[in-house]
Amino acid sequence: GIDSCKWLLSDGRYKGDQEWQPYGCMMHHYSQTDTRRCLRYLAFWGKHNHFVFIDQHHSDLSFGDSKLRLHVEFIWSPYVSKHMIDDFQNWKDKNEPPSMIVAGSATWSIKDSNASVLALQEYSLNLTHLIQAIDTISAKRSRVLWTLQEPVNTEKLHPARAMITNEQIDMYNKAAMEILQHSAAQLWSSSRLVAQGNLEESEDGIHLGPLALKHDTQVSNMYCNDHMNFNDGTCCSSAEPYTMLQVVTFAILGVSSVLSFVLVLRGWMKNWTGTAPVSYSPLTEAGKQQSPHESDMYTLVTSLARMGIIMAYFFLCDRTNFFMKENKYFSQVSFWLPFGYVFALGLFFTEDSRFTKVLHRDQTDEWKGWMQLVILIYHMTGASGILPIYMHIRVLVSAYLFLSGYGHFCYFWQRGDAGLVRFFQVLFRLNFMTVTLCLCMNRPYQFYYFVPLISFWFLMVYLVLALPPQVTAASSESNPLQYLYLVLKFVGLFSVITILYMSEVFFEKVFVTRPWKALFVTTDDDIHEWWFRWKLDRYSISYGMVFAVAYLLAQRYNFLDDNNHSNLFSPGIALSATLASIIGMGSYTTFSFLCRNKLECNEIHSYTVFVPIVSYIVLRNISGVLRTRYSSFFAWFGRISLELFISQYHIWLAADTHGVLVLVPGYPVLNVIITSFIFVCAAHEVHRLTYVLMPYAVPSDWKLVLRNALLFLGVLVPIGIHDGMF
Repeated sequence: GIDSCKWLLSDGRYKGDQEWQPYGCMMHHYSQTDTRRCLRYLAFWGKHNHFVFIDQHHSDLSFGDSKLRLHVEFIWSPYVSKHMIDDFQNWKDKNEPPSMIVAGSATWSIKDSNASVLALQEYSLNLTHLIQAIDTISAKRSRVLWTLQEPVNTEKLHPARAMITNEQIDMYNKAAMEILQHSAAQLWSSSRLVAQGNLEESEDGIHLGPLALKHDTQVSNMYCNDHMNFNDGTCCSSAEPYTMLQVVTFAILGVSSVLSFVLVLRGWMKNWTGTAPVSYSPLTEAGKQQSPHESDMYTLVTSLARMGIIMAYFFLCDRTNFFMKENKYFSQVSFWLPFGYVFALGLFFTEDSRFTKVLHRDQTDEWKGWMQLVILIYHMTGASGILPIYMHIRVLVSAYLFLSGYGHFCYFWQRGDAGLVRFFQVLFRLNFMTVTLCLCMNRPYQFYYFVPLISFWFLMVYLVLALPPQVTAASSESNPLQYLYLVLKFVGLFSVITILYMSEVFFEKVFVTRPWKALFVTTDDDIHEWWFRWKLDRYSISYGMVFAVAYLLAQRYNFLDDNNHSNLFSPGIALSATLASIIGMGSYTTFSFLCRNKLECNEIHSYTVFVPIVSYIVLRNISGVLRTRYSSFFAWFGRISLELFISQYHIWLAADTHGVLVLVPGYPVLNVIITSFIFVCAAHEVHRLTYVLMPYAVPSDWKLVLRNALLFLGVLVPIGIHDGMF
């Protein structure tokens, strides 16, 4: 079934560093602060937090906290006897029974009866007397958990307890399961598995060790998850309610799917009956084809239908409890093993490129590809807590922005195209999938932080290059004064960035101004996530533009020659540059190990990140042999890197990247293979659909582009009014 409460209580396994993973759902690790916050929230809404533990503590205990409306009772009742039955009957008769009752019994009965069969029969009979009370209590929205008895470590048992064997415990547990399985009691069998994996920690062989107790206390997930906003806690948490905007979006995509089916069926019928429209080629005087208008409509509708199917899969994976989810757990093996495997595959699929230039298309695709695969491994394994790995991933994200600045500058320098069509084409390619996901998954634009980041910096690049005087290769060659204009533009860009960085208050005033505030705040109306992402890579795209200028001028004045397969420099210069690059990359790696915390590392990162990036470019391109070969495996992934980065949020990872999607429970390796295959196929198809739909959204005529832009804004206005943008 899809009841994650049953998953939490029924099964699980140890993974990572002895962390407990419930079957099929994510368990939040509640601290004392988290628990108090949950109880305070429930108390605010008038709920009484009353917990009863029928325990074997040798005495009754009680604890209360009026501020939390909390009452906790520990009742000593080691037998399923009249005492326990009377307690349940008393709770049954109350209008408001305890919120949660946790009970369990077996070992005392085994010990005192010397493991007799009659004691087991009496135990079973008394359990049947509890069923009516349990059902009545549960009907009043209370939970009754019956804990199956944990196994014992017979090697540590005191001789007086020698009769308490695991075989006897299993017989009592079997009796409890058979009797209570048709009642409203919830059998807590996973606690038995928790203890079984840590028997060596038990001091006396019968009582739980500290680690098992720590995991068992997380049963609070059952009580709190549905009321708290913890992203890593899906056990006993209801699916997120859908909004009217989601309904409208999926309705439009659904209508497209129906129309697509009708058009496909109509085409089949026409072909079958021989009435399809025929147009004769002047060369072959044969062949069937659709009219241009009919063909355009068919392409548009079928593309939207495909997108609708993909979005439905996204929704099913991450906005429902239909598929399971698990927590991330980091281990060195889980990170470095796929890392090595991926790079072995990448090196295996190497071939010659038809390009020889520095950072040619095949090489940049390769670079984006292996970076994206490393980032995926990083997110899948939850390696963000390891500071050196975290800092190197920050370099990869910065390198992507660096390449964006480099690529956009080179394009403008060589072609001088700063028109509206080009501008909106780039924005459409970057944002089509993200905007669709915002509508379908009910997430703010800033949630997919990388797309707002790269879109913002593209806008900055466009403004710098498009504002007059426009500096291009042709204009600068005829008028050297253009170089001065370019320098002044760069100085202005760096100045604006520095001014925004120097005052967080001023930064917030700029970016929380309506109506564009909605583009930069999170679900909690918080700007700090955007501030963190923005300042971390505030110079990265500028570094890429400056590097592009240096490279293009070096080309123009023959400081390097990359028009053939030879090395870029003479042997002496090449050796010095190689040594300097190795030192540069090694220095950053050393820095990532020496800095003490993320805050300190992040502050230095934006000033030093160009060092490993430029060092890599030099090492990758200084040799003609290396420059003209590339990995087609990495390059293939590089072409869909943006779609991979965005898709991972919902159909590879889970719970908005805080967990891992599970399609095949119990087989983690097989699950990764299957989810990865579907994930990559979906990302590739979205990439293809983006290019198919782009001519419809961004035609080649700038007037039609403006019309479509105004129509899109017209659609956004009612959404913005509803969300308080205006």
